[in-house]
Amino acid sequence: MSDSESKKLPGQVNRRGFLKTGVAAAAMGVMGAIAAPSKIANATVSTLNYTPAKGKWSKLRPVNNYGGASVSFVEHNDQWLGTSKIVGTVQRSSEYDSGFTLALRGLLGEKARWGFLTQTKRYPLTDGIGWAIGPISLDEIVMGTPSPEKLPLPDPEQMSQHMKDVAYYLRADEVGIGKMPSYAYYGFKQVPPQGLFPAGIVPPDTPIHQIPNTEPDLPYVITFAVEQHLETYLASTGYDGISVSQSFRCYHAVANIGVIMARYIRSLGYNARAHHFGNYDLAVPPALIASGMGELSRTGDCVAHPRMGFRNKCGAVTTDLPLVPDKPIDFGLLDFCRVCKKCAEQCPAQAISFDKDPVEQNGYMRWNSDMKKCATFRAGNDEGVNCGRCVKVCPWNSKEDSWFHEAGLWIGSKGETASALLKSIDDMFGYGTEEITQYKWWLEWPELYKINIPS
Repeated sequence: MSDSESKKLPGQVNRRGFLKTGVAAAAMGVMGAIAAPSKIANATVSTLNYTPAKGKWSKLRPVNNYGGASVSFVEHNDQWLGTSKIVGTVQRSSEYDSGFTLALRGLLGEKARWGFLTQTKRYPLTDGIGWAIGPISLDEIVMGTPSPEKLPLPDPEQMSQHMKDVAYYLRADEVGIGKMPSYAYYGFKQVPPQGLFPAGIVPPDTPIHQIPNTEPDLPYVITFAVEQHLETYLASTGYDGISVSQSFRCYHAVANIGVIMARYIRSLGYNARAHHFGNYDLAVPPALIASGMGELSRTGDCVAHPRMGFRNKCGAVTTDLPLVPDKPIDFGLLDFCRVCKKCAEQCPAQAISFDKDPVEQNGYMRWNSDMKKCATFRAGNDEGVNCGRCVKVCPWNSKEDSWFHEAGLWIGSKGETASALLKSIDDMFGYGTEEITQYKWWLEWPELYKINIPS
């Protein structure tokens, strides 16, 4: 790739050119000073202290892919959820008070309200994907009555492997099983569900209200993620028209996985409920953490996975199918987020906290970003559609599949000093600021971006 194919800031280095010079060797020497193992690509082998069910992650993927990060596992207890410290009683949240619902209710201004309602119409590809999400968002699709006859099953360990294989077979990129935290269920639900509005399933003026969540708590949660397309993000600004399609593409994929998996489990004779963008009954981040799918990041509500960061969208299935939950993971993200702050620096809405350390929020410790600022900008953005700038710029999200990037992830999981090194290398390459034009395959219609508020 020539320098002309990528927009870069002064002083940045072309990443492929970098690998052809002695600078790469120098960087590897620095890594050696941080006591790197002899084979960087196999760095995770020496750090794993937990053997999944039957010694394998699943049959289709015997070893889970952490992308080179140094990962350890955390025991389940009442004082921590993964690496998030619990310091009080965590109250169940209300879907009615989420950022986009505030926009729908008109509490963030008319521009944000109509921007959210028309987000699919303002980019034609998203309109097609949103239309496809709508029909699989109805209550009768995400939930149902299990078969009265329970079929014979393998033991819970083998069944856990099998359900992971089901998710991979249905095209999930990552999957985990967790002990479902009771507080992750919504206390109150929005009616109609949020996702039905941009999908056009319900009219824009449909009244919104909240009702108590009376659905039963189920003990296990299966979470799964589908990656947003890396090359597309490398060519995108993060808040242009394709950005919202990146989200909707993955929302559609995980919705399909969820409704099929839940129906399958009900056919086996057990309760199962799918949760996806069009119809949630839970807050996804704590379910992901409980499933070993990542740690809570500086953004405040995004859970980053060691290999793919939070460049993904996730769904879940809650169930009483007998399973063995995985353990939460620790790959050093809290130390990394303390020193990086790149998402906060690059956030167009200035919604992400610059605090060095997490603060208390609803009984647990997190970086407390401004949800209203984030939702107002995303829903009201008419220079593009919605926003995924933090996805584009996070060093954990933007790594191509190579030995060098695996080495970088290993560095980033080794504490604050090593994290500062990874961040400086990331800045040198211009990750999050470059737009690689050879990857720009999509069409843009900026004239559709403008939000029209009906008189």
